[in-house]
Amino acid sequence: MAMFFTYASNNFYYANISLFKNEYFPVLVIVLTAFVLSFVILGFSFFFVVQKPDIEKLSTYECGFEPYNDSRHKFDIKFYLLAIIFIVFDIETAFLLPWSVSLSKLNILGFWSMIDFIFELNFVYLYIWSIGALDWD
Repeated sequence: MAMFFTYASNNFYYANISLFKNEYFPVLVIVLTAFVLSFVILGFSFFFVVQKPDIEKLSTYECGFEPYNDSRHKFDIKFYLLAIIFIVFDIETAFLLPWSVSLSKLNILGFWSMIDFIFELNFVYLYIWSIGALDWD
């Protein structure tokens, strides 16, 4: 009996190695090639390009006119908050779209899990609305 488990575990090991060689090795080669090529190109640009810093190159450009004021000013935090809220509800849409397409093929567990998902996201939306995160004062 112990010999069977040793044989089975050895075959499992060799099967995993052959799976790696056949299916994941080309992906590994492509990823390594991309990293090496990107570092080679970065090295070429660093060593062979003449760096001439100039005040005009560092200034902001507004359609050929002189800039009216400094463009480096602080943004209001509400822009970031609105962007994060947009990302959350955009991901909600990305989850709801495939669910709505395959609704007829789902069982009762899939249906109620997505109803729970919709309920939780509506709760989050009402909470965001109640604390005034969507108001622009």
